[in-house]
Amino acid sequence: MGGADKGLQPFRGVPLALHALQRLAPQVGGCMLNANRNLAQYAAFGVSVWPDSLVEYPGPLAGFLCGLEHCGTPWLLTVPCDTPLFPHNLAERLARAAAAEAAEIVFAAGAETDARGEVRWRDQPVFCLLQAALAPSLQRYLAEGGRKIDHWARMHRCISVAFDRPADDTRAFANANTLQELHALEHAR
Repeated sequence: MGGADKGLQPFRGVPLALHALQRLAPQVGGCMLNANRNLAQYAAFGVSVWPDSLVEYPGPLAGFLCGLEHCGTPWLLTVPCDTPLFPHNLAERLARAAAAEAAEIVFAAGAETDARGEVRWRDQPVFCLLQAALAPSLQRYLAEGGRKIDHWARMHRCISVAFDRPADDTRAFANANTLQELHALEHAR
């Protein structure tokens, strides 16, 4: 987004990160944010804000580790702020699948429409429910230079949940990496 702090960009009149918190809060017991700049602005949203504990900000797994380091429950659910239309039943469906399959990590899988208009399914690994007990494994993986979510996750009992029922929105996992994409999502119904 041209160097702008993505989480502070407005979406339907609310900063993206606050929008994500408001959408997620009814689904979980408590929320926190992972941010590496503008910490005071994020703290104004009323939740704990934690920066990455690793130097050089090595990607989404650093955020996962930060969450695990501060997680006070047996499970951590991660969502990115740049995908504002994620399902209202995300936590419930991922948790149900984790229990049914004795999984340690559960990804959401969302529909995407390709250039030909065909729908295909793809894991959305930043929408992740993971056991807090995996923190030491993730610390080791990152210390060894690992950076890929799916590679680390597949070292554990990992499954995906397809959000594929007719009531599911194929835009549920559409993310905004540019202001133009964000404005397009803002006007989606």
